[in-house]
Amino acid sequence: MNKQATIWHHLSAAPHRSLFLVGALQGVFTLLWWAFDLMGRYGVVGSAPVWSMTPIWAHAFLMVYGFFPFFIFGFLFTTFPNWMNGEKIKSRHFLATCLFMAGGIVMFYAGLFIGKPVLAAGIIAMLTGWAIAIMALLRVLLNTQAEDKRHARVASVAFIFGWLGVAAYLAWLLTDHSLFIDFSRQAGIWFFLLPILLTVSHRMIPFFSSRVLENYVIVRPYVLLWLMLACSAGHGLLQLAGMPQYAWWVDLPLAGCALYLSWAWGLSRSFSVSLLAVLHISFAWLSVSMLLFAAQSLMMWLNEGERIWFGLAPLHALAIGYFASMVLGMASRVTIGHSGRPLVLDHFTWLLFLGFQAATVFRILPDIIPAASSLGPILYLCAGAVWLICFTLWAAHFAPIYWRARIDGKLG
Repeated sequence: MNKQATIWHHLSAAPHRSLFLVGALQGVFTLLWWAFDLMGRYGVVGSAPVWSMTPIWAHAFLMVYGFFPFFIFGFLFTTFPNWMNGEKIKSRHFLATCLFMAGGIVMFYAGLFIGKPVLAAGIIAMLTGWAIAIMALLRVLLNTQAEDKRHARVASVAFIFGWLGVAAYLAWLLTDHSLFIDFSRQAGIWFFLLPILLTVSHRMIPFFSSRVLENYVIVRPYVLLWLMLACSAGHGLLQLAGMPQYAWWVDLPLAGCALYLSWAWGLSRSFSVSLLAVLHISFAWLSVSMLLFAAQSLMMWLNEGERIWFGLAPLHALAIGYFASMVLGMASRVTIGHSGRPLVLDHFTWLLFLGFQAATVFRILPDIIPAASSLGPILYLCAGAVWLICFTLWAAHFAPIYWRARIDGKLG
């Protein structure tokens, strides 16, 4: 077997390998593109570049729909069948998902330079890959005889809303109707990413904690999961209805649930095992972000929308602090465990994770503390630079594992 065939053999041996690899590369490219745009906008490298669409909407799409899904699909293609003792996802399905979505992302980047028709073609390719993934997951869900399918059902519904969010983005691109971009933006956060990660956190954090902490009692209250999911949906619906000043009614209960679960799941105890601590720290950002969202909404309600407090700090605390940190924490664990290595987070990766947390702080600080607002552009660039450096190092550290054999000689 030649070298290229060997690499392809390893990449196709398990769902997470190809999807995590593309996700790692896509994360670097997305952050490079955004850093380049920011430097042009703030005059660091000449004038701002001209794209075929507004940069902020391209950035939102690339992060929400073009970065996280590669890791989420790779993770759930691996764990989804295990949750229900179902049939494994077939290689033709996860490879087709990866190829269509990767090809779509390449066309999306090209479209930023060439024009909207190429952008639209890229999104259509991504929708195709996404649909293949949903059908593969639904086949497992419907065919298994497992009694408990609660987490799997929630994840499946969230994936469908994610697909609808991508479709709405395509519709906005073709029609320029603000209704579509509003739905795409809210669906991506509140109907797709947050429900998925809440479900994964609820399922996996207590389980992983029970495997390494002595005398650990699993706490997994479903009533809190349903409440948090309802609050997430409620926030998105209030945003779509143009009533963000009332979102604190759902943001505060969600923050309270997250705070309780951080305590019940043993946040303080998790620091004894760094591979576990990264998941607990990531989840802790959820309560921080929702408290910021609640405070922002409450101030809008009290001041009748005269001033938007905290800017984009709540969103970035959620997207970088919780979403990105949790996705990379889970991806690191799957990569280490499914490569035959001991389930131990090395010191280098731990430092990179702390760098991710620093990037979150740099990004939200100017929007929270008025005294730091004048340093906004500098801190925004610092956040982008730290995130780019740390993620690039993370990708360089883990990517070679995906095209190499397991060190224990097993398959997968």
